[in-house]
Amino acid sequence: MTTVNKTADRLSFLDEEIKNLKEQGRFITLNELASPQDAVAEINGRRVVNLTSNNYLCLANHPKIKAAAIAAIERWGAGTAAVRTIIGTMGIHTELEKRFAEFKGTEAALLLQSGFTTNVAVCQSLMTSERDLLISDELNHASIIDGARLAKSPRKIYPHKDMNALQQILESPESRAARRRLVVTDGVFSMDGDIAPLPEITALCEKYDAVLMVDDAHASGVLGKQGRGTVSHFGLEGRVDIQIGTLSKAFAAVGGYAASTNRLRDYMVSTARPFLFSSSHPPSVAATCIAGLDILYSEPQLLARLWDNTRFFKEELKKAGFDTGKSETPIVPVMAGGTDKAKTLSKKIFENGVFALAIGFPTVPKGKERLRNIVTAGHTQADLEKAVAAYKKAGKELGII
Repeated sequence: MTTVNKTADRLSFLDEEIKNLKEQGRFITLNELASPQDAVAEINGRRVVNLTSNNYLCLANHPKIKAAAIAAIERWGAGTAAVRTIIGTMGIHTELEKRFAEFKGTEAALLLQSGFTTNVAVCQSLMTSERDLLISDELNHASIIDGARLAKSPRKIYPHKDMNALQQILESPESRAARRRLVVTDGVFSMDGDIAPLPEITALCEKYDAVLMVDDAHASGVLGKQGRGTVSHFGLEGRVDIQIGTLSKAFAAVGGYAASTNRLRDYMVSTARPFLFSSSHPPSVAATCIAGLDILYSEPQLLARLWDNTRFFKEELKKAGFDTGKSETPIVPVMAGGTDKAKTLSKKIFENGVFALAIGFPTVPKGKERLRNIVTAGHTQADLEKAVAAYKKAGKELGII
């Protein structure tokens, strides 16, 4: 008991840090899910329409997914208890990598522990010298930002989707003198739901001989033929060097992938620190991702329903007078005009049976505070009508519409 008290005393400086977080609106309290992750779920003690998960195709509670996980545990056990490079590579991991390479239209794919670690691993493994240059969109995901920080190369940031600025960087003396250039962009940007101008970025990378990496975390299972991502969406097969992403969103599991050439896979197996020093996925996770691919191929109605729901929800919100920003995807922001107003809006719609989280400064710029909604294939029209009705009621009370 004395030891605990002494530890608490030594960590007392955190009281001031927590106070600062609360004053800045950055203090987070966890929301508790008491049911499977689904379009309608029990959150914080209430059954509500769930507009916050990344469960785009509603696979998290799909019977085929659950059956695949159970069968994998029966065959392969609960876990590997080893890193991939020692004795943590099972046949089911190799199968998933082959299947994902086929899905992405690449020679090979490498499975990593998460989408976050995949971005870190690729940036850190390829940008190994001060003579290299990493070039990134200003609104890229935090994992790309951290990957760039851990790389040994300098980095340049271009304004969001500004192709003139990207070209200027690629034409700069620093770029021309670089040993390697790596351009990194999200495929779908997670806060606004807009899509990267990938054809223009690809053309610039080809012109200036830069490697192109696209993070398709919010595009895999969502955009393109059979949900293959932004490369498929724009018809750029064979022209984008590296496709990375996560298995925790549309695939409803956990993990990351880097889909590219055989040589990149071979190189990263020997050099990517997150791959080298973290245990491999439980076989049940690999099995659920393989099952997810099978469902994408065999149940095209899920993807069609996702986009039908997206169009309906956006149209109804816009008709009600809400600003949904630049969204081109199932990520649908509802602009609130202030952090406090966004939090109040979230609270009010929750009271009316709808859950969507408030996103405030500094996660988004001041004046761009919003509730971020994610539509899924599992929502019924009645669910979405209920959500719109809750938004209308709260929006009018708060003077947003």
